[in-house]
Amino acid sequence: FSSDVESTIAAVRALSATTVSTGQADLTNLFRLAAHEAKKSRAQNRILRVILIYCRSSIRPHHQWPVNQKLFTLDVMYLHDKPGPDNCPQAVYDALVDALEHVSEYEGYIHESGHGLPRTLFRFMSMLLSHPQQRCPQDDCDIPKPLMKKSAESANGEDNNVHVSTSR
Repeated sequence: FSSDVESTIAAVRALSATTVSTGQADLTNLFRLAAHEAKKSRAQNRILRVILIYCRSSIRPHHQWPVNQKLFTLDVMYLHDKPGPDNCPQAVYDALVDALEHVSEYEGYIHESGHGLPRTLFRFMSMLLSHPQQRCPQDDCDIPKPLMKKSAESANGEDNNVHVSTSR
């Protein structure tokens, strides 16, 4: 747990994928550690935010955590494979949403991607930069806004309706 940018960059770069699977995804120890750090943060008049990057498409996470103990904000980035015989990304996503709602003190966001595009990951991570106490509910969040070229007509305030001709 650090606010030092360089140590964070080094930690992220040190992450690597393994082919060994433990078979379970118990988030209880993560939540326990985060709660401990959150108590120390509160003593310093700070809040703690945990960003979980979850990459298992076939293993639903679980946890044993009290409902009334919300000491930190949890954000989730879920990167998954396409649905298949061994993959159930929707069930995993639903379990992650349940965990987020169960433990997050302030508005936690969850983002998912099955494309593996770095651009998507960077966009989602930039959306997590907002302070948890100033966030709107994720369902009300319509970012990023679509980038559309405005036609010369719309710039002049003229009619934006699209007229479709059905004549042959």
